[in-house]
Amino acid sequence: MTPEVARRHYLEAMGITAWACRYQLPNARPTEACEWDDTPAATTPPRERLQALLDDAPSPKPADPPPVVDDVPASPSAVRALLDDRQKAPDNPAEAPATSTPDEAPATSPHAAPAKPLTFHVSCVCIGGRWLSLHAGDLSAAAQRLLANICQAAGLADGTLPEVTRFKWPPMANAFVSDDPLEEAREGVTAFISGAASRRHWQLEKILWWGADVADPDSESLSTVLDVEADRSRTLGLPVWQAPALTTLLESPAAKRALWPELCALAKDWQTASLAQDDR
Repeated sequence: MTPEVARRHYLEAMGITAWACRYQLPNARPTEACEWDDTPAATTPPRERLQALLDDAPSPKPADPPPVVDDVPASPSAVRALLDDRQKAPDNPAEAPATSTPDEAPATSPHAAPAKPLTFHVSCVCIGGRWLSLHAGDLSAAAQRLLANICQAAGLADGTLPEVTRFKWPPMANAFVSDDPLEEAREGVTAFISGAASRRHWQLEKILWWGADVADPDSESLSTVLDVEADRSRTLGLPVWQAPALTTLLESPAAKRALWPELCALAKDWQTASLAQDDR
């Protein structure tokens, strides 16, 4: 039985009249050949005929059970932890540590509350396309003038500075929940600085970190993200020169005088780096 005939049987069983063309009009396209059923319509009521057709229909195949999916979404930190555990697994099963009993199971669970994300603002000024000046929070007009004067006195710039670039973390509020907020923040800052350097053709050689003496949340978070050890940021992979915040220098003449010897040494580093770059 062709699909067309089966369709008409179902329609007639439901009491719906099916119309079909049996004659060809002049100059019309020929109708495709099909099987015509000229038998008279059955006298059985439509409801009984429909039930008979449904009884004759093959039973559907049982659907496969859906795969079991963990409720906790996989995160980059969780994948790294899983890979680290597999790498640290002993080759000899006999040397593997005994599994903990149910009474000694860790208190944490997959559904534990996630860690609180880091939140901070940072302002960046690239000096000469080579040294990146980082400041927690927003830079006021007075702080920008002081930074320009400091750079001019140390021979780092001619008294004019490029536009301040600002960065906020996280970039969108309530955008995602991370199992490792610190690692995510470090990756975000690295991606931001790398992208800005690529777009503006910076050749970064050093980080000037102003704010090591400030205890506000932005400075503390940014200091943790930079991960400075032995005057080098392990997050950015660049040497770091640390100084008090510009707000501290604006309010304290003594802090300015104490900073001057360090600025002189910084000026020598700038000149040495400039000569090395010219020799290339």
